[in-house]
Amino acid sequence: MRCERCVRLRQHCRQVAEVKRRAYRERTYWGRPVPGFGDPKARLALVGLAPGAHGANRTGRMFTGDRSGEFLYAALHRAGLARLPTAVSADDGQELRGVFITAAARCAPPDNRPNPDELRRCAPFLARELELLRELRAVIALGRIAWDALFRRAVEIDASAIPVPRPRFGHGASVVVRLREGPAVALLGAYHPSQQNTQTGRLTAAMFDDLLIEGCRRAGLGQSRHVECRQRS
Repeated sequence: MRCERCVRLRQHCRQVAEVKRRAYRERTYWGRPVPGFGDPKARLALVGLAPGAHGANRTGRMFTGDRSGEFLYAALHRAGLARLPTAVSADDGQELRGVFITAAARCAPPDNRPNPDELRRCAPFLARELELLRELRAVIALGRIAWDALFRRAVEIDASAIPVPRPRFGHGASVVVRLREGPAVALLGAYHPSQQNTQTGRLTAAMFDDLLIEGCRRAGLGQSRHVECRQRS
């Protein structure tokens, strides 16, 4: 994937890839925009904020190689949606079943904060991925920025279908919107699996498992393609 629309983001990604973190100084960083990853026939999509500077920006795969990814892929594995409970590199053999992972921004931003113009320039990539997921029935927004990015897409598709007042982001928030031409989908809100949230207890594994199970239910997973989202024991 090649894009030079956002000078600040591209400079940051390249700088991180050149300087590197000490633990990865012998590794070759991806250092480019990161595409989505998962099942092309997914019924459920997870949309995050942006690649981590030393995670996806290093490995070239969404939520791979950092603590947020450790939390996320472990949950997907518990739910029966991921082949492996870990994701450490783009060639680690990880496979997703019935789910697709992407982000509102494709380049790692300084301080994990893309600005509004950068999100706007990146929006067509997210829109195109949503269009290609023809079996999509539910989307989980990992954090407020992803939630807002998805609502901007919903306004583009059919502003008249947006509830008034517009539902606010929150863990467990839920609304039905149209994100592409075709059927509406269930949009669910979830706290982002960042260390800031998981280490403070704002987001626990049990909380995320329950939200993921609800996403599976709204997506109809288990009713098609032999994908069965497991309940939390």
